[in-house]
Amino acid sequence: MTDTYFYFSSPIKKVEAPEWVSDTSIAAEELFAKIEQDPDEIYPMFHTEDFANDQRVSKLCEFIAQQSWSMLKEQGYAMDNFATRIEALWAQKHYKHSLMEQHVHSGSQLVGFYFLDTPENCSRPLFHDPRPGKVQNYLPEEDHSRATIASNIINFEPKPGTLILSNAWLPHSFTRHSSEEPLTFVHFNVGAIYAPTAPAITSEAEVI
Repeated sequence: MTDTYFYFSSPIKKVEAPEWVSDTSIAAEELFAKIEQDPDEIYPMFHTEDFANDQRVSKLCEFIAQQSWSMLKEQGYAMDNFATRIEALWAQKHYKHSLMEQHVHSGSQLVGFYFLDTPENCSRPLFHDPRPGKVQNYLPEEDHSRATIASNIINFEPKPGTLILSNAWLPHSFTRHSSEEPLTFVHFNVGAIYAPTAPAITSEAEVI
């Protein structure tokens, strides 16, 4: 008898939740208006301040916290004595030729994106295999169009209202933006706080 086991996976959660796009976009555009000028030729993007405590995104933050708690629970973490909360939430607007370099977020449990404006030919979020030994021990993939165990990079095509969550240790980046119209999304960090007597999921978005 032969068995195959799959361990040390890197889960990515994708949820379509367009109901908060309008309010979140209004809040984000107000912040962009304070800083936005002509896009820089070398770094054509804008990054707002944290607005997790804006009441217009409170329902979105609560939804993200709920999804995050469930995701960690499904992964096998002992979440019954922990609550999840938004540590920081900010908006980004990327113009033509902009990109995001590969990186991770230290100090958080989960990271994610909530997409607001996704024009045709916009950037795509990329998630990279976090195991350097596997990446360095290169063997060609049979079909790059298929997501398999051999894949080193996975990409998603976003649309307004797409929510994507991953563990904070999973490296992510964005492809170069090729649309004439900007790509706008919310980026956020989620933390877990020990709270044995509190509800499992916090409704208030706190910044720590």
